[in-house]
Amino acid sequence: MTAKKPFGLPSMKLVLFAAVAGVIAGAAAVYVKEAGYGNGIGETASADQCAAAKDRGAALTPFTKGQVAAMSAPPAPVSLRDIAFKGPEGQPLTVASFAGKTLLLNVWATWCVPCREEMPALNALEKSVGGDKFEVVAVNIDTGDEEKTKAFRTEYAIDKLGHYRDNTMGVFNVLKKQGLAFGLPVTLLVDDKGCLISAMNSPAAWDSDDAKKLVKAAAGI
Repeated sequence: MTAKKPFGLPSMKLVLFAAVAGVIAGAAAVYVKEAGYGNGIGETASADQCAAAKDRGAALTPFTKGQVAAMSAPPAPVSLRDIAFKGPEGQPLTVASFAGKTLLLNVWATWCVPCREEMPALNALEKSVGGDKFEVVAVNIDTGDEEKTKAFRTEYAIDKLGHYRDNTMGVFNVLKKQGLAFGLPVTLLVDDKGCLISAMNSPAAWDSDDAKKLVKAAAGI
């Protein structure tokens, strides 16, 4: 089967589609605007534990421009260590399992058009920057079995990203309760201790120079 070529840069139409999808997903969009980051489950995080990540996010502001201008630092410390999903072999994992690595945690589904568009770019970012200090962790939340997800990965030559899955949609629901997600895709930059650095709820050109500069600055590489 011929591999699909990566899509071009996300269009404004797709960005607007993502926003509309968030509204359809539920009233969480209003919750985000009124309550902001760190609400619900996120409040259990130790402020001292993640205070440095909050400051780190603010320090990365000069790099949140161009294709990743929508990335924003949380106004309060947030720990994502306990976010849970399954690994390539079906093994249980959490963000804490990746201690020592800076992560670009992306939550996506095959039925999400903007997600499909940005997946080849995330694959390219992992190929270019991934290593001991940084990884793109793209967690698929399609319900049911893995056949649709595997078919998509094959068709679009997604060969560098680990096959991370959560068919219960628990990852999205936890992030929604924390005020971090109101639609798909949602992407979070997480430090090597599992603390949130910055986040966005829209697609992006993750293979762009802007994205590479941001993640390299965050990971110190």
